[in-house]
Amino acid sequence: MIAAEKGYCGFPASVCTSVNEEVVHGIPSHDRILNDGDIVSVDLVVEYEHYMADSCRTFGVGTISPQAQHLIDTAETSFWEGIKFAREGYRLQDISHRIQEVVEGEGFGVIRDYTGHGIGSDMHEDPPIPNYGKAGKGPRLQRGMTLAIEPMIVEHSWECDTLLNDWTVVTQDGGWAAHYENTILITDGEPDILTI
Repeated sequence: MIAAEKGYCGFPASVCTSVNEEVVHGIPSHDRILNDGDIVSVDLVVEYEHYMADSCRTFGVGTISPQAQHLIDTAETSFWEGIKFAREGYRLQDISHRIQEVVEGEGFGVIRDYTGHGIGSDMHEDPPIPNYGKAGKGPRLQRGMTLAIEPMIVEHSWECDTLLNDWTVVTQDGGWAAHYENTILITDGEPDILTI
């Protein structure tokens, strides 16, 4: 297995680590010290026999606040609810719509500028998979499709900026973010989760 993020479009590390208000593409550093109460999203892509798999989890550091735990739990719950619609014959945005319903139903926001994606021999393939949208829209899901479903959610506003390192995406309002992702395979029944 190869850590596929290292060098991808110039990314300088083999894993993304995004802390607190960092949404995605955080760069690990020996200078960054995690503190009790922080949350960190660890996003890893591996290549094996010329195919990619992408996953992310958000973890609490030490004792975290109930709000931070709720944010982390909601990101994961929205993934599991969304993939109930990851079945042959459904539309792509059936997944998107359900993720949005769950997240906004808990009072959180869904990132608009970054999406899940198709994945296979390349890390990012069509179709893009937003975490919001109208049910019944988008391409019809077909057996054999591999998709990286990745709710990226925030405490408040979904508006983001990119730091001067040209990679790390942060919330504009300083609200914290959580991220949960798996690579799945569309089958003739329940989706297969390839990154559990």
